[in-house]
Amino acid sequence: MKAMQRKVNERYMITASLVFFLIHSMQIGIGILSYQQDIVKSAGNDSWIAVIFAGLIVHIIIWMMYKILKNGKGDLITIHYDLFGKWLGGIFSLIWIIYYWAIGLVVIRSYLEVVQVWMFPDISIWQFSLIFLSLVYYLLIGGFRVVTGICFLGVVIPAYLLLTLIFPIEFTEFRNLLPIWNHSLKDISLATKDMTLSYLGLSTLLMFYPYLKNPERSQKWAHGGNLLTMLLYAGLMILSIAYFGQGYLSRIIWPTLTMWKIVELPFVERFEYVGISSWALIILPNICLSFWAASRGVRQLLRFSQRKALIGMLLMTWIIIYFLQERQQIEMLSSYVSMTGFYLIVIYLPLLFVFSYLRLLRR
Repeated sequence: MKAMQRKVNERYMITASLVFFLIHSMQIGIGILSYQQDIVKSAGNDSWIAVIFAGLIVHIIIWMMYKILKNGKGDLITIHYDLFGKWLGGIFSLIWIIYYWAIGLVVIRSYLEVVQVWMFPDISIWQFSLIFLSLVYYLLIGGFRVVTGICFLGVVIPAYLLLTLIFPIEFTEFRNLLPIWNHSLKDISLATKDMTLSYLGLSTLLMFYPYLKNPERSQKWAHGGNLLTMLLYAGLMILSIAYFGQGYLSRIIWPTLTMWKIVELPFVERFEYVGISSWALIILPNICLSFWAASRGVRQLLRFSQRKALIGMLLMTWIIIYFLQERQQIEMLSSYVSMTGFYLIVIYLPLLFVFSYLRLLRR
């Protein structure tokens, strides 16, 4: 299990500005349809404050990640090998690989649940997932530049959905946001922790960093992507509280989808069908980039073919999706993956930052 960093051919690299779309597309996924419920339970009408605090924390994490990557001169697998050696570094890398793969699994299964509940109750999950995973495989064999293109399109094309937020404004009561900061610091902290889970997709930066032509210049774009995510989450949270009220909002599973039910257009009666269908393009970058990071991690760690690793991961995903039938099972898996991500990114990465900095001082 020897991880060595090979220099990436320049024709496979991407410009620094595209990091904006890579970071933002990984942070906006299936979670934005339902994140309001968990945050409101802790912080009530002050939930939008927790959203902003969580976004600021993630800005600090991004700064740490760039310092780690710059000092390590490679991706996460190489850094683990250099800092911790062959076996301990390999174990840490394997944990991250499983985490990346699990993100893709959770996203696709959660999306299928939305499709099943809101659109087609009798849909065959295993057939739909087979088609979707086949599309993911087709895109991933095109390489990282193709994945980057999907992330770009996944941000630009569905951007029209932002216009649908105009419709609920007519029925909002912004006095629901008052009084401001009427919750304890503990409540805000708990909500901030829960909200942080919605930002965690940015960790794929640790794997695609070697593919950046000017990595130092990309940091501002990474922060820009996270800033857009923070503004979008905060704005939607404010609108949701003003529209539903904190009491009702805490009982709705998919508040964003529920707001779409009032959208009335001359050419479509049920806009949520259009929104859910369009959401496939939003979650596609989540799945593609997660599986790409996991399969590349296997290639770096085990010197195994990335394509064969990808095929194995997709088959395993398809089999697990078949057995995940109950909502409780899906929620449990999502909770485990989210908490794992929280500990890896909010706790482990700062420790890795300190360790890499101390190692740098010894040189």
